[in-house]
Amino acid sequence: MLKICLLFILSVFITLSVLAQKKKPIPVLIVDGFSNHDWKQTTAITKWILEENGRFLVEVSTIPADSLNRSAWNPDFSKYVLIIQNTNNIQKPSLRWPRQAEKQLEKYVSNGGGLYILHSANNAFPHWKEYDKMIGLGWRRASEGYALEVDGAKNISRIPPNEGEGTGHGERFNALIQVLTPHPINKGYPDQWQTANTEVYYFPRGPAENISVLSCAFDSTSTKRTWPVEWVVKYGKGRVYNSSLGHLWKGESYPPAYRCIGYQTTVIRAAEWLATGKVTYPVPPDFPTALKLSLRPENSYQTP
Repeated sequence: MLKICLLFILSVFITLSVLAQKKKPIPVLIVDGFSNHDWKQTTAITKWILEENGRFLVEVSTIPADSLNRSAWNPDFSKYVLIIQNTNNIQKPSLRWPRQAEKQLEKYVSNGGGLYILHSANNAFPHWKEYDKMIGLGWRRASEGYALEVDGAKNISRIPPNEGEGTGHGERFNALIQVLTPHPINKGYPDQWQTANTEVYYFPRGPAENISVLSCAFDSTSTKRTWPVEWVVKYGKGRVYNSSLGHLWKGESYPPAYRCIGYQTTVIRAAEWLATGKVTYPVPPDFPTALKLSLRPENSYQTP
């Protein structure tokens, strides 16, 4: 009888130890509320991508449309390990975060928080100089910062302000992503992989400080030159991930750009790295290659 009791106590102890070791989901906040893109669907699909694998618990803070309520918006970023920025005021410059929220984000990232700049979010807020430093490169006029370009030998050149053009893009196409800098986010990726219906920004501009370009792509639809696609920035003690991947326009519904297994994998791995400094999410066996796209079925995501 004593032996049975001891075995029972041991099994309970082992069970409790296993439960204690089970990691809690990483708390993430998506900020949205205005954009010239379909920000509602972008937020919903991004939340689903992150939560589907069980590593993340995602909340959403939508900036109020009413100017009075918007001026009082000031979320507590310290509750989260990662902030995903999904607002863009490129067509309505008067739409801004209130200054107290700007300061909170600066403090949050500087003190070690993670920030994910989701596609068109790097088009936003040219008035906000610390934001420019956080994102490294964005959609800016020719006079607003350095542009980075990648040559055939994968060397990066800095194009000074007022040389070349302001940021833009040609037609969307199935871009061939070329890994430029080894990083935990792209560890295990093929050197080149296809992603669907992508915008390759030409002359992405900004301070370009404390920046590492992770990947690039040849702009086959306009400039016929190679430009950065993904980059990470160190801002104080914090980490920032920024890219032109993830375009979702009004009228689209779970488009190929979001169904791309390469894109979804990168979203998860970038988020995990920003939050923890490490990447444990594996590269799936059906990850795209240089010769083949890899898309999830259209019905794999159901609109909430």
